[in-house]
Amino acid sequence: MTVTTFDPVSSVSLTASAQKYFASKLVKQPGKLIRLSTKESGCTGFSYVLDIADSASETDTVLSFGDVTLAVDSQSISLLNGTEIDLVREGVNEVVKFRNPNVVAECGCGESFSVS
Repeated sequence: MTVTTFDPVSSVSLTASAQKYFASKLVKQPGKLIRLSTKESGCTGFSYVLDIADSASETDTVLSFGDVTLAVDSQSISLLNGTEIDLVREGVNEVVKFRNPNVVAECGCGESFSVS
């Protein structure tokens, strides 16, 4: 029998560019944090939700990335385990991208995803 230990620190990560982006959003809002969750949405099942929040809920997994505190919704953690959040440039726009190894399908517009 193999026992796998859930490690919340490695469950979700931010790239350096994502950390810088989120830190810039929080600089004028001391004490606030970024909260990541999912909701049922779209044609394939779920969508990512990023909010600036006053605090984490009691059941959130709280991760620290330098100047950025990320609270991950406990009901979403199984969908997000292993996800890397990045900020990428697409043409003249910067876009938050989620590299989620659990995703098995995405809708054509990229707004929703499903997991196995």
